[in-house]
Amino acid sequence: MRGTWAGRDGGAGRRKIAIIGAAALLLLLAALVVTACGEAGTTTTIPAGGTTGSVSSTAGGGGGGGGGGAQVTIKGFAFDPASVTIKTGEGVTWTNEDSATHDVVADGGEFSSGDILTGDTYSFTFDKAGTYPYICGIHPSMKGTVVVE
Repeated sequence: MRGTWAGRDGGAGRRKIAIIGAAALLLLLAALVVTACGEAGTTTTIPAGGTTGSVSSTAGGGGGGGGGGAQVTIKGFAFDPASVTIKTGEGVTWTNEDSATHDVVADGGEFSSGDILTGDTYSFTFDKAGTYPYICGIHPSMKGTVVVE
């Protein structure tokens, strides 16, 4: 037979390979869809002593709630500014302008953002006065502080 390939199984082996390849491709596509749906536009509310936080895929969000607040940019594997001072009831919004994923985790466990992807923001409203040191849990050398008066 010229121009065809037929092994001992009459081409059944090629069909099996094609079916396995198609199944693998479908699984990969399904995984990508699930991942994309789980990341875009997610909002997480974190209760901690009456405070709340949320992650948003809308970059450059507002002042973190509460009628005022501060903005912190995540860029160059650093928080800028590294320290902010706000009033009770105000919030802080962190915006990830880095190419890497980061997060914001309070040393005392008061807040934890989860992953903040490039272009995403995380906002947290502070209802209690105090000093809140935090790090990037992914890159612990990144440190910052929120002072709430």
